[in-house]
Amino acid sequence: MSEMVKQVVYSEFGDPTEVLRLEEVPRETLEAGQARADVLRSPINPSDLIQISGNYGVRPPLPAIAGNEGIGRITEVSGDARGLAVGQLVLLPAGIGIWRSEVVASAGAFIAMPEGDIDQLSMMMVNPATAQLLLTDFVTLAQGDWVIQSAANSAVGTYVVQLAKAMGVKTVCVVRRESAVQGLLDQGADVVLVDGPDLVKRVKQATGGAKMKLGLDAVAGETFGRLGESLEVGGTLVNYGAMSNEPASMQAGAMIFRNVHVRGFWLVNWFERASKEERMGVYAALTKAVAMGTLYAPIDRHFSLEEISEAARYTWAGERAGKVLLAPNGI
Repeated sequence: MSEMVKQVVYSEFGDPTEVLRLEEVPRETLEAGQARADVLRSPINPSDLIQISGNYGVRPPLPAIAGNEGIGRITEVSGDARGLAVGQLVLLPAGIGIWRSEVVASAGAFIAMPEGDIDQLSMMMVNPATAQLLLTDFVTLAQGDWVIQSAANSAVGTYVVQLAKAMGVKTVCVVRRESAVQGLLDQGADVVLVDGPDLVKRVKQATGGAKMKLGLDAVAGETFGRLGESLEVGGTLVNYGAMSNEPASMQAGAMIFRNVHVRGFWLVNWFERASKEERMGVYAALTKAVAMGTLYAPIDRHFSLEEISEAARYTWAGERAGKVLLAPNGI
C-alpha cells in the first residue's frame, strides 16, 4: 500500500479545466473511531464544476479537495470503530472532497451499501434523491398526470423519467439537441422535444393538449419561461439548476393570469430540514432500486485522477451520452 494519497485540489475559484490540479500528500494516520476507504468511483456532476468555478450556493474554504459524492471500499478500521468491516462497500461521506485515491473519516460517516454496480451506486447521494424529491415534494401526482422537464437527458432527467414511469406519470422531456431524443424515448419518455421558441405550441400538439401539473427546470434562461407557459392554470414550476448560465425568464402573464407557482429546490436545504427517518426512507428505496438495476443512469466515460483537466473539459462539452465518472484506483 502506497504511503502517498493522490487528490484533486483547487486554491482559487475559476475555470475547472485551469484551476484543478493533482497533488500527492502523505497518508493520514487512523485515529480512534475512524475508518479508511479506497475511492472506487466518483461522478463529475455539473454542481461540482459550478462549485469549483465559484458560482455555487456554498463556497468551501480554499484550498479545497474537489468532489462531493462517491463509492468506496473499506481498507482499514480503527479498533474501537463499530459497524464496518474491511472489504465493505460504502457510500462515502458527502462534501468532504471525494476526488482522491482514499478517504479517512469517522466510521459513522460511511454508509454501508449492498454489493452491486459500483458505477451506479457511486451516484446515489445527489441525482436519484433530487429526482425523487422533485416528483414528490411539490405536487401530488396521480397515475396519468403529466410532468414536463428540461435538461431531460441529464442524470437527474433520466432518473425522473424512470421514477415517473414507475408512478404511472407521463413525461414531456425537453432537450437542446436532436441527438438526445432517441435515448430518452428508449428509456421510457412519452414525448421528447428539442427546445425552441415554439416549444409551448409543440407540447400541446404532442400531448393532445394534456394539462401539465408540474414543470422541472435545470436550464433557466428562456427555457424556464417556456416550461411555465406549458403548465395548466395553478401549475408549479420548480427550478433546480441554470445550465444556460442565464437568468430564469418568464412572461409576467404566465404568473399573473395562469397563476403559475415558482419554487426552487436545492438538495442541501432538504438535508437540513428532513428528519433522519425521512432521509433513511428516501435512500433505502433508491438504494434498493439501483442495486436491482431498475434505476440507473447511462455512463459515458471513465477518467483517472491524472486526467482531471480533460475530464472536466469533456463534462462541460455537453455532447455526452451519459455520466462522466472518475476512477481514482483504476477501472
